[in-house]
Amino acid sequence: MIEELVIRDLGVIKEATLPLGPGFTAITGETGAGKTMVVTALGLLLGERADPGTVRAGQAQSWVEGRWLIAPDGAVAQRVRDAGGDLDGPELLLSRSVSAEGRSRAVVGGRSAPAGVLGDLGGDLVVVHGQSDQVRLRSTAAQRDALDRFAGTDLTEALSAFQHVYHRWHANQAELDLLIAEQDRRAREAEDLRLRIAEIELAAPQRGEDDELTSRAERLGNLEELRLAAASSRELLSAEESGDESPDVVALLESARRQLERAAEHDPTLPPLAEALANAGFLVADIAAQLSSYLAGLDADGARELEVVQDRRAELSVLSRKFVGGLDEAIDFLDTGSSRLLELDSDSDRIDALRADTVADRDLVQRLAEAVTGIRTAAAAALGAAVTTELAALAMPDARLVVEIDRLDEVSVTGLDLVRIMLQPHAGAEPRALARGASGGELSRVMLAIEVVINATDPVPTFVFDEVDAGVGGAAAIEIGRRLARLAETAQVIVVTHLAQVAAFAGNHLSVVKDSHGSVTASSVRQLTGDDRAAEMARLLSGLPDSASGLEHARELIELAHSTSSNGEAPAR
Repeated sequence: MIEELVIRDLGVIKEATLPLGPGFTAITGETGAGKTMVVTALGLLLGERADPGTVRAGQAQSWVEGRWLIAPDGAVAQRVRDAGGDLDGPELLLSRSVSAEGRSRAVVGGRSAPAGVLGDLGGDLVVVHGQSDQVRLRSTAAQRDALDRFAGTDLTEALSAFQHVYHRWHANQAELDLLIAEQDRRAREAEDLRLRIAEIELAAPQRGEDDELTSRAERLGNLEELRLAAASSRELLSAEESGDESPDVVALLESARRQLERAAEHDPTLPPLAEALANAGFLVADIAAQLSSYLAGLDADGARELEVVQDRRAELSVLSRKFVGGLDEAIDFLDTGSSRLLELDSDSDRIDALRADTVADRDLVQRLAEAVTGIRTAAAAALGAAVTTELAALAMPDARLVVEIDRLDEVSVTGLDLVRIMLQPHAGAEPRALARGASGGELSRVMLAIEVVINATDPVPTFVFDEVDAGVGGAAAIEIGRRLARLAETAQVIVVTHLAQVAAFAGNHLSVVKDSHGSVTASSVRQLTGDDRAAEMARLLSGLPDSASGLEHARELIELAHSTSSNGEAPAR
């Protein structure tokens, strides 16, 4: 329930606070005063598209805030917390600002949130009916939605089960059609994959192999130079193996060590130096030994090995050029290509499985659609009877609502049913579609009657009606007021109206007041009671707020509404 609505700089409304609360609230005002801006403000809080054109002239932004009372442990409260917001006990604050440049900002429970969050919450908080909704009720989709809401949880569960299988059936059928249509292309793709995989498997490349082969080719191509350098270096370090009597590094280091040792007894600093020379000799001897091993390991038949290496490098180069990422990509392709080939090779098995699944699901979809039709058929008769009773109380005593269900040629996501709401204006007349058989005023009453009936099985916390009484007057308007008051027994009802006969039944009367004293028209909102309310009712009746006859008629209407309330036919507040 909306406890309070605050509007600032929206359209002609400069600043207004609307105390709403439970029961029936009527909002009236002169033409152009800004009554519609109240509905626009609610629309902004319910996630509707922000229009910078609604920002009050000369202002940087408009701002709307709504204070709701909700169940702290309910589904709406949980969605608020999921969006990062919070409640103050049972109180939820929603706000929305719109800049003159078109930027919009929403706040949910004290935390900024996308406008889509407001839209998600709004579906469970408020149902808004404007004059466009009367036109929408003429569509078969809206008529089906109304019947489904009335049918309640039985229909919701049956329709959910049907749609789950329906979507699976369509997805499988789409995949099956694609596989069959592309069977030849996929067969060619599989054959191409086999050739490429076979080529890679034949070459059997290893990661880093190309770099290793490059290094080996470099070594083998300079084998003689390597042998000469290693042999010369070894001879300079140690000539023992060749028997050359010329001094080498090992011999020179040994000679130097002996010279120091002879004189070491005379100076204690020399023994450590002699020991260092001994260690250097060991190190040089070890290097000489390693060079000998290196020379022994040089392949005498390096030319033959070089040829093998170059052949392998050429083979890998051919393979590498076929992949943008080189050899590594070719190795990776061996895994990804094999997986894709396995998928393509299983096409025939997948096609057989999909054919079986789609046949089974098609039959199941048909059975579940028939179950949905059965529930809708029973609900259609009950809805027609209940709304017909309501229409009798809305000054349409001879009218009868008929809800017909025809069978579609093909099953759709909503089932097999074409729902049509027909109106029989009087006994003996043929029921006609709402689009052709109902005037604007009749359509308003049909819509209200449907909401009153549906609310018994699909309750909504708040209803907002924007001129639901369009095209209605006299006794019919009084009955609309009575029925809105009845609806307000179980839900909050907010009505923008221009009829005193409707406003009389409200327990809370708000007036949008226009002030044109300045250069720019500004409007505000006042809560009316007593004589002020009677004056506004008189203005609605005659256009003259101080007309004696108008005031008398206004008080008579208010007394009628109170009298009806005391008889239990409408709520008293």
